[in-house]
Amino acid sequence: MNTFYFIAFLSVFFSILVITAKNPVHSILYLILTFFTFTIHYILLNAQFLAIVNFIVYMGAILVLFLYTLMLMNLNKESEQPKSNLVKIAAVIGGGCFLVTIIASIRALGISDPVILKDPNLGLVKNLGKTLFNEYLLPFEVSSVLLLSAMVGAVLLATKDPKTTV
Repeated sequence: MNTFYFIAFLSVFFSILVITAKNPVHSILYLILTFFTFTIHYILLNAQFLAIVNFIVYMGAILVLFLYTLMLMNLNKESEQPKSNLVKIAAVIGGGCFLVTIIASIRALGISDPVILKDPNLGLVKNLGKTLFNEYLLPFEVSSVLLLSAMVGAVLLATKDPKTTV
């Protein structure tokens, strides 16, 4: 249980650093650390498939895309236009509403009983594979053919026809 609280503290700490970082590249790096702590939470909850998907998809693909996008953008403070007073007032009102929501949710928080899994093999990849390839084989194959046709269509649209070029 102490491991859970330590990782939860790290998750909250890194998420606060994401918001408060001045440099957007540092903010994305803190977001990677936040998602890594989420992956550790999934492993603690015996959900290995979600841990691997979170690690590969979010940390490996989406955040790298964010990082490259930010590095390619020209973020000069001189070219940034000043914010109007209406935008500042809207930001204060939105932040106040968020604060009220957080306070109300903390007040409504109660102590719950610990969750005890009746089946220790609940989140294993082996059980997901058995269900996916037994009960849902046809929808799985249809979606794979659909994705394959979308990939072929994207490649055909991206290639230029040599006859039309001048």
